[in-house]
Amino acid sequence: MVKKYRGEAVKEIVDYGVLGFLIFLSVVALGVTFERMWVYYHIDVAKFDDKRILELVLHKRLTIIATIGSNAPYIGLLGTVFGIMVTFVEIGSNALIDTQSIMVGLSLALKATAAGLIVAIPSIVFYNFLLRKTEVILSLWDIEHNPPTKVKNPTKYNV
Repeated sequence: MVKKYRGEAVKEIVDYGVLGFLIFLSVVALGVTFERMWVYYHIDVAKFDDKRILELVLHKRLTIIATIGSNAPYIGLLGTVFGIMVTFVEIGSNALIDTQSIMVGLSLALKATAAGLIVAIPSIVFYNFLLRKTEVILSLWDIEHNPPTKVKNPTKYNV
């Protein structure tokens, strides 16, 4: 059995902790996105007499996706900083400096930033998609509850 030194254990904790948390955040973002899409697909604007209540229903949980999208890169960056710190500790504790181990340590540290971006970019896309969908549904509510007095060609607008 190979004995691990302290830096290796810290590196694994950082890797699994940061990457595990980012995976958790991506699952949460996907879950909220699918739940919101289901709500938007099944919502009936005619049942809402007050537009403010409809807005509350439509915007529910959107801040979760926005928060994940805006903070995931920072969580990844934090993992990268920890990984680089561990690599520097390894460099300082060894009398002989091995270039290969330095490069491997730095590249493994950078994967946390990449993972943060992989979580953040789709989350922001999902958020913008859902926000646009709420605007469309609110416009449909306006059309339903405030019909125009005269429409020249109602079949022209296929929503």
